[in-house]
Amino acid sequence: MSRLVRSPIEVVAVLAGIGGIMLVLYAWHLPPFRTSVETTDDAYVKGYVTIISPQVSGYVTDVRVKDYERVKQGEVLATIDDRIYSQKLAQARATLDGQKAAQANSRQQELVARAQITSSQAAVDSVQAGLTRAQLAWERIESLVQKGISTTSDAENAQATLDQAKAAVDQAKAAVEVARQNLTTIIVNRASLEAGVAGAEAALRLADIDLQNATIIAPRPGRLGEIGVRLGQYVTAGTQLLALVPDDVWIIANFKETQLDGMQVGQPVTISVDALGHRRLNGHVQSFSPAAGSEFAVIKPDNATGNFTKVAQRVGVRVAIDPGQPEAERLAPGLSVVVSIDKNSQPQVPAN
Repeated sequence: MSRLVRSPIEVVAVLAGIGGIMLVLYAWHLPPFRTSVETTDDAYVKGYVTIISPQVSGYVTDVRVKDYERVKQGEVLATIDDRIYSQKLAQARATLDGQKAAQANSRQQELVARAQITSSQAAVDSVQAGLTRAQLAWERIESLVQKGISTTSDAENAQATLDQAKAAVDQAKAAVEVARQNLTTIIVNRASLEAGVAGAEAALRLADIDLQNATIIAPRPGRLGEIGVRLGQYVTAGTQLLALVPDDVWIIANFKETQLDGMQVGQPVTISVDALGHRRLNGHVQSFSPAAGSEFAVIKPDNATGNFTKVAQRVGVRVAIDPGQPEAERLAPGLSVVVSIDKNSQPQVPAN
């Protein structure tokens, strides 16, 4: 029999060996199966999942939403008993009114002090005129005494009148200085009153903020997760009430570092969604992570200990979903997807 004729077992073994080799070449993307398309199933839908928590404490008096309900921005989600915060607001408003009244009284006192200065200055002018008359009378009496016409008692009376006039002038001038110092005191105290008004206004604003925070509203449109808050529940600042998931979603695909060469921002991306029966959506590369995922881990690996085995690291690639795809509305954060990028394709979206 010719040596070219083989038994069926040998033929099957040869074919199996060739098939195994081809399978390995395909799995490792070696020639002739080398391709420019890089694929990863380590990819997930991401979104801004916002945990809604109150800023004030109290009993929940109303819960207006249900699980998975869609809400609009500014829509009321729940309310907290606000009676205490209403009274605090009224108290702060009364304190502000009192501070403003004290400030207005200070202005009135300033007007009174200025009027007292004017009155005291007029008194100085009056006693100054009296001093002038007393001085002239003394000069006349002194001349008459020297001539022997007037008596000594007249001279003494004129001297006493002159001294009294001088004292009255000094007293009037002192009254003017007291009035001026009183005005200075009022003006200096004005700064304290103005600070009191500013503090009362700030307290009023804080009380108003606390009152508004007793009403929990949606910070942006989206869909709610499970509602964790219950009617009558006592909550404090930071208590997790519910979660809000906005409509904005994107993909984080974790490629091996050996797959990154040739990838560029703006290249088209094909997204296969497991939850949609592997339907395909289109997107584009938006940005690359600044570091490998291991650098963001809470417990970082230390390759400087023991035996070392090189492991390809993964780098996150953010993929934006192209608009105008109805199926994209069904994407929810946390879903698994498969991402494929042709590294030979030209960027279609300019880099940000």
